[in-house]
Amino acid sequence: MQRSVRVLLAALTIAGLGLGAVQAQGFTPRNVECIAPAGAGGGWDFICRQMADILVQMGLVPGQIRTQNLVGAGGGVAFASVVNNERGNENLIVAASTATTSRIAGGEFAGYTADDVRWVATLGADYGVLAAAPDGLYQTFEDVLNAWQVDPSLVSFVGGSAVGGWDHIKILLVADAAGIPVQQVRYTAFDGGGLARIEVLAGRADLFSGDVSEILPEVEAGNLVPLIVLAPERQGGLLADVPTALELGYDVIGSNWRGYYMAPGISEEAFDWWADAFRQMADTEAWAELRAQNGLAPFELFGAEMEAFAKDQVGDITNLLRSIGAIQ
Repeated sequence: MQRSVRVLLAALTIAGLGLGAVQAQGFTPRNVECIAPAGAGGGWDFICRQMADILVQMGLVPGQIRTQNLVGAGGGVAFASVVNNERGNENLIVAASTATTSRIAGGEFAGYTADDVRWVATLGADYGVLAAAPDGLYQTFEDVLNAWQVDPSLVSFVGGSAVGGWDHIKILLVADAAGIPVQQVRYTAFDGGGLARIEVLAGRADLFSGDVSEILPEVEAGNLVPLIVLAPERQGGLLADVPTALELGYDVIGSNWRGYYMAPGISEEAFDWWADAFRQMADTEAWAELRAQNGLAPFELFGAEMEAFAKDQVGDITNLLRSIGAIQ
């Protein structure tokens, strides 16, 4: 189990592998659209509405980038639509993350694999966090652990990924490290972090499983209390007082990359253009500021390196899911 976790984490910490700038000729983006495969307010929505907008600010993409929220099946509806209906569309980018690769690994995108799309870039990584409502039953992770030890099904978790997806996996990793039977952990999936957080705020669920960038606005507003962060060390700012899993004695680090995939059948010229555009974006002060404001750590891969990483990660997560009994 620990070896599987370390293999996954090793893949997640590959960053800063420099490539020479790619000069793609013969392609100019027009009427660009970004698909966020979940509802407004979640991590994928952030990738489209805020991250991609920097490309417009830089003058790399003319006009505006239109965001379409294509909800369903934890990103599966968007993935299938892109593969089946958008082949060759060089003006379409799709928000992606570890949640995307974990769902492919878990077989949730039935009939589809990581080879069906082009993985073009990742620009940052988000550490996992478990958070409760300020007036919730559990106010420390010790409270959660005590309840788990009595009956794991007492604590209800929600997240923006499907069962077996990344938000679910983070909980299972912590439960497994704490000696809790993972098959008994109670988790309900929603289409996006925004909907999942509403369940906690309304008192219909105990804890939200998400990422730092998702919860910072809610923490600042006093709506959520983070109980544990899955980072190698304590985070600053609003999360300065939140203990890490490592501090509490659990050998778990969970990092969720943020990036994009593209449709199959696009030209290498277009693929290289987009990879180079995201590489240039990663070097801007605007991106550095947005990344810091939203709790993202640097994590940058582009083009061929990103494709290799995403496909390798699917294999790593498949092994991880098998090791905890989530899939056969």
